[in-house]
Amino acid sequence: MNDTAQQITPEIVEQHGLSPEEYQRVLHALGREPNVVELGIFSVMWSEHCSYKSSRIHLKKLPTEAEWVICGPGENAGVIDIGDGQAAIFKMESHNHPSYIEPYQGAATGVGGILRDVFTMGARPMANLNALRFGRPDHPKMKHLVKGVVAGIGGYGNCVGVPTVGGETNFDPAYDGNILVNAMTVGIADAERIFYSAASGVGNPIVYVGSKTGRDGIHGATMASADFAEDAEAKRPTVQVGDPFTEKLLIEACLELMATDAIVAIQDMGAAGLTSSSVEMATNGKAGIRLDMNKVPCREDGMTPYEMMLSESQERMLMVLKPGREAEAEAIFRKWELDFAIIGEVTDTRHMVLEWNGDVVCDIPLGPLAADAPLYDRPAMTREEYRAWAGVKPLAEVPQSTDVGADLLTLLASPSLASRRWIAQQYDSQVGADTLQTGGDAAVVRVHGTRKALAMTTDCTPRYCYADPYEGGKQAVAEAYRNLCAVGAKPLAITNCLNFGNPQRPEIMAQFVGCIEGMADACRVLDFPVVSGNVSLYNESKATGGGSAILPTPAIGGVGLIADHAAMMTMAFRNAGDTLYLVGPEHWARPDPTRSHLGKSLWLREVKGMDAGRAPPTDLTIERNAGEIIRELIADGLVNAVHDLSDGGLAVALAEMALAGDIGAEVEANDAYTPAQWWFGEDQGRYVISVPDTDALNAAVARGTRDSETAQIGFRRIGTVGGRSLLGVPLHDMREAHDSFFRDWMEG
Repeated sequence: MNDTAQQITPEIVEQHGLSPEEYQRVLHALGREPNVVELGIFSVMWSEHCSYKSSRIHLKKLPTEAEWVICGPGENAGVIDIGDGQAAIFKMESHNHPSYIEPYQGAATGVGGILRDVFTMGARPMANLNALRFGRPDHPKMKHLVKGVVAGIGGYGNCVGVPTVGGETNFDPAYDGNILVNAMTVGIADAERIFYSAASGVGNPIVYVGSKTGRDGIHGATMASADFAEDAEAKRPTVQVGDPFTEKLLIEACLELMATDAIVAIQDMGAAGLTSSSVEMATNGKAGIRLDMNKVPCREDGMTPYEMMLSESQERMLMVLKPGREAEAEAIFRKWELDFAIIGEVTDTRHMVLEWNGDVVCDIPLGPLAADAPLYDRPAMTREEYRAWAGVKPLAEVPQSTDVGADLLTLLASPSLASRRWIAQQYDSQVGADTLQTGGDAAVVRVHGTRKALAMTTDCTPRYCYADPYEGGKQAVAEAYRNLCAVGAKPLAITNCLNFGNPQRPEIMAQFVGCIEGMADACRVLDFPVVSGNVSLYNESKATGGGSAILPTPAIGGVGLIADHAAMMTMAFRNAGDTLYLVGPEHWARPDPTRSHLGKSLWLREVKGMDAGRAPPTDLTIERNAGEIIRELIADGLVNAVHDLSDGGLAVALAEMALAGDIGAEVEANDAYTPAQWWFGEDQGRYVISVPDTDALNAAVARGTRDSETAQIGFRRIGTVGGRSLLGVPLHDMREAHDSFFRDWMEG
């Protein structure tokens, strides 16, 4: 096919995901009709996945600065200073649609892509995490999807040699036709040697390295910017195929070249492949770019410029080198058995020009492709309109728990809270020998060769976000903050993956705007800025009948610093005789049952079969003060175990601590609250601590080093560590319930 001769019809424009109005913008930008190569490039660059055309206007509300932030949103990943001349580089990305269509490769290439986002900035990846959402376990396709996604994450991460140390996996019918696979990578770099993507230097060579380009993944970005119709399976060719062994070689080759001063700019080829990487490099450098498509390494015969520019083949990078350094760079990549080709040069035209067989097959001004891409302020419901639409009402009557122990077993056996051991066992969490903790509130990984460690977590509670997007957005950030504090880390910054439905629906935009505003307020109060992220819209499916959207899922990836890993805290009960305290809002120490919260709780859903009530409010001042007190108690060596309270409330937190330490506890109820409120309420800002010396704790609290803060935070003694049971339930029975779901489901 001649890429420049094909007639552009309205049908072809529609197939490329452009509206008639957007096509008119293309005509205006070019002053003529595009050819199919140019149309394809506009299509992917103006896709929701690449342009953020429905979200950019709201993302500006997020706080992105702090004294420790080196680079915020806008580059491949965020960069924060962790002291001693070192930086942590991290980001979270989505690979939702590909993982539904082809779960193994969709998840695997999601891991590969996020690794490249991090090492392209000069970091050696130290850890991977993920945030997964699946539909009903009894859905006929769900076991296949779970097995494929978990195998893909493990297969890629294990082979590339980066430990998978943490994450979350949840189930809800809203994800039946559109699962979520969000991947996060954290890396370490020299703070003085961060690499950016801005191309500069007219005449500087543009170099392609890594794997050859194939026909896999063409239109992947466009596919990720539309909801699923009934023909989802037919989109299998738009899913990329990954090779973790090549990725490992690419990491080593890039880091070796980065140790020289040969690189001017570097960008990975992710969504939209060669198109987005070249456009972003030229745009960020306020330059132009010329590529000779005959020089692009291809693994299939007869590939056209259209296919080369839109392919999302994996394990590829684009670089601008200093003149005269080509041979040095080529020698490194050839040593690592990777392709290396000089395919173009930087220009001063501010145009993207592509040549093929001596002809110009594309000439597009860069402004309209990137900075001047369409930007929409989509209509959104007000909070009142949304609340009415969602049917969210307070609980008219609070149900009762007649058997707390039985309810606890029901919760521990539920898909929402069951042990994730079946998943974790498929991930190599120990490669590199720096992993200090997995499976707790946050994963902890030592910064190699130092006493420092980074704590990292992924979190979100979508049912809260659906009931009240603003409170749900606040809570997602606050829970990530709590998880980091609970292991003794100072929370530093977050990345995010904002997963929502069709933004052209006002109720979906209400969810998006509300969550963003809640996140923004939480980040400001907690001094916990956003440094990178991703937006994934159109997560809904007609395939399940009725066009169902996912729950609003703004997944948060949090990173914090532990100055000396010897001070790291875990949640496992250690010593019989330790005293247990509930730490949190003062009304839990001085009872006020009117403030206890069972709305949207897992107990209500799993035990009572009710999906009712409002999301629990998050008091950000309480969150900050409680977190600082917990970190101070850990630093002073006054606690033996810490765990934050979240899904399932106090009873589940205690059970998780008991199972982790294989020791029980004698705990007491608070008669001011109903048993359901006390044991299963999901009020925010709370922790359980295990204290070996109550006198030392009382003295520390009495010293009032944080008088103004402890005035809002209460300590209530709730019991003693010891024995072989909890709430009348033997540890053996709790463990059996906890292990049963995945074991029985996967073996059934």
